[in-house]
Amino acid sequence: MKYQAIELPSGKHQSTPQKSSKILVLVVMTLVLLTIIPLYYPLLKYPLKKISEPSSSYDSVEDSIEIPTNYDDKCDIFTGEWVPNPKAPYYTNTTCWAIHEHQNCMKYGRPDTEFLKWRWRPDGCDLPIFNPFQFLEIVRGKSMAFVGDSVGRNQMQSLICLLSRVEYPIDVSYTPDEHFKRWEYTSYNFTLATFWTPYLVKTSEADPNGPTHTGLFNLHLDEVDETWSTQIEDFDYVIISAGHWFFRPCMYYENRRLVGCRFCQIDNITDLPMYYGYRRAFRAAFRAINSLENFKGIVMLRTFAPSHFENGLWNDGGNCVRTRPFRSNETALEGTNLELYMTQVEEFRAAEREGRKRGLRYRLLDTTQAMLLRPDGHPSRYGHWAHENVTLYNDCVHWCLPGPIDTWSDFLLEMLKMEGRRSFQEKLLLKEEKERIS
Repeated sequence: MKYQAIELPSGKHQSTPQKSSKILVLVVMTLVLLTIIPLYYPLLKYPLKKISEPSSSYDSVEDSIEIPTNYDDKCDIFTGEWVPNPKAPYYTNTTCWAIHEHQNCMKYGRPDTEFLKWRWRPDGCDLPIFNPFQFLEIVRGKSMAFVGDSVGRNQMQSLICLLSRVEYPIDVSYTPDEHFKRWEYTSYNFTLATFWTPYLVKTSEADPNGPTHTGLFNLHLDEVDETWSTQIEDFDYVIISAGHWFFRPCMYYENRRLVGCRFCQIDNITDLPMYYGYRRAFRAAFRAINSLENFKGIVMLRTFAPSHFENGLWNDGGNCVRTRPFRSNETALEGTNLELYMTQVEEFRAAEREGRKRGLRYRLLDTTQAMLLRPDGHPSRYGHWAHENVTLYNDCVHWCLPGPIDTWSDFLLEMLKMEGRRSFQEKLLLKEEKERIS
């Protein structure tokens, strides 16, 4: 497969005199580590910063463990509005090394900063700002995998940046391939992994150029991509997503037989809509997960995040130059975006019903509505230096870091808290049932 850089659509410590020698040794060791780590970990482009204590912007760690029994889990955290948040952002491009160059908007000269200072407020309830201390306590001893395309990678890098206020992970990858990475937060025994699979299913490149010069791909819609499906069985959380690559020309195969294509422009081959391949790819992915004998984790579908090209297509001068969010009454989910959203949610619901038979849990990380309202959050042309002689289209698909995509971690943490409350309530019911029987 041809890899491309940008994917576009088509406590406290006390000091005493006796400890002075130990402190000196600690300082020396720290300096050595600061020298070694950037060499050991190639993504570490910025010097490590001093990890600060929790600020008033975050709840205390203990709040992540305490389960409020009066919390209304019925509130839809995914429906709401963007409201000003002058405290944001919670990291910068100089304090986080995990930002992909093409999403490093501030480094490459984006002049406005207002797009950084918003938070999501659900209708009828509150969504706390992401607390990295809480998050790492909840996932202590667990593992989380991001399965999908570069927008999924974008999400994972956002999470790493938010967690960097507590701890930096170490690279424990099995391969040098940057598309398949594993990191470990050693203080919490928490593993984070990414599996790059833009179509979720088995894929090969038929033509490097194709009708739109973005490649023509063979998609085996009933054969899942084993680069991820054979690796996730022991993970506690699997966050799966896909979307923008399906805009590209594709040849669709089922049972090893060509059944049609999407915009291949080849005579005598049935032209099928993009949704045909999209639906079957998710179906194959969910079936593969449900068939994993030893998988006991939680599957989260991160829903499609719309692009915001205006005044042209991605390859025809389209751009995204807005500097403020939409309000919910200023735009609507419709057309292709709505169809993609409904397609993946329908397959998710079917997989959820099937997975429930063997005790698997499926959860919807529904980012679509919130991100529909953020045309201001994309890199646009600020993914490289203006004077660079490079051919890159305006990027209105990925998200600046820091930026609105950081809210996905707000959603994620709240969902993990909900799981904790469900587990707590289930244990209470089980205890009451045992007491009633005895």
